Amino acid sequence: MMTQYAHQPAFLTGDEFSIPTFSVLSPDGELYSGADTPPLEQARARRIYHAMLATRILDERMLAAQRQGRLSFYMQCTGEEAAVVGATAALDDADMIMAQYREQGALMYRGFSIDEFMNQLFGNELDYGKGRQMPIHYGSRKLHYMTISSPLATQIPQATGYAYGQKMAGKGHCTLTFFGEGAASEGDFHAALNMASVHHVPVIFFCRNNGYAISTPAVEQFAADGIAPRAFGYRMHVIRVDGNDVLAVYEATRQAREIAVERNQPVLIEAMTYRLAAHSSSDDPSGYRSKDEEEAWRIKDPLLRMQKWLLAKGWWSEEEETREQETLRREVLGTMKRAEKRSPPPLDSLISDVYADVTPALQRQFDQLKRHIRRYPDAYPRGAQSLDLDVRTDTDTQGEA
Repeated sequence: MMTQYAHQPAFLTGDEFSIPTFSVLSPDGELYSGADTPPLEQARARRIYHAMLATRILDERMLAAQRQGRLSFYMQCTGEEAAVVGATAALDDADMIMAQYREQGALMYRGFSIDEFMNQLFGNELDYGKGRQMPIHYGSRKLHYMTISSPLATQIPQATGYAYGQKMAGKGHCTLTFFGEGAASEGDFHAALNMASVHHVPVIFFCRNNGYAISTPAVEQFAADGIAPRAFGYRMHVIRVDGNDVLAVYEATRQAREIAVERNQPVLIEAMTYRLAAHSSSDDPSGYRSKDEEEAWRIKDPLLRMQKWLLAKGWWSEEEETREQETLRREVLGTMKRAEKRSPPPLDSLISDVYADVTPALQRQFDQLKRHIRRYPDAYPRGAQSLDLDVRTDTDTQGEA
């Protein structure tokens, strides 16, 4: 790096840099003047829209289920579907995704079934996590989607480490990690970007800047111009994109992947979007933002924007829209009813894979737990139900799913 000298003090604030927002589609679904349609064939475009629509319907139904007391907790992707699904569609399906907790659209795009969503949400015997986690903590080894962990921002440095392994393997894959602008205030964010730049690893840092860290608005989180300028401190490629414009997100991520995989260089993407729903089922956004603000963003709804574009191209129809919505709602409701009736995981699964062999101390604790549940079965109905369940075979469980 060439050193430049000045002989009078000159302090910089970063205001000298202005990062534009890349956008292709206007809210009415038409291309902006001077914008180009990315290389997106009809089949992939329909797959993207289907995943966005299915995610919206899943979120609506499961929030209602939580309000009915059928589910303990839920978080919606509503309003951010273009950012999540558009970015995922630009990756190779074998690229790793490390998500935060609002990226169910990525799994939906890659083929995670409604059954698989429901099994995790209800923590039943078919849940891959064996009921050990709260709802929305999905994971799928076959779909290259790392299981969600609750602590904020831990996935960001993990993504750098995983991408370093991909670089060493040399198979042309990268890692993309999703996080919110609030998570970018954690030290893990800065450690991850620094490591990625120093070690030249193929990782894409994808920030969903939806304006709020739960109830804290962005203006109270940081004084600078968003998250994108932070890339300059790490000499990293960066782009800011309209997060409600699925075509812009797709193209930005597609080119970011080329930089990551072909040059082994990290990229930061800041997607400007908005969380139309509450932070979670435990949150009431009316306490910190206005209805007028929400309505202004509903006009920019990413689903409506892409739907209008598809209709104009003749790749979708009003009849298909109606039919697809009805089909998805029936599937979500029917699958939910099946999932909540399934048995819980066998109680033995609590300790069956903690160690290669169950330690004597752990076995004593487990035996004490079983005695306690047998003594007070009414206080632990699901525990009592799972106490003596037989572990089913793969054939048995596949028949139910």
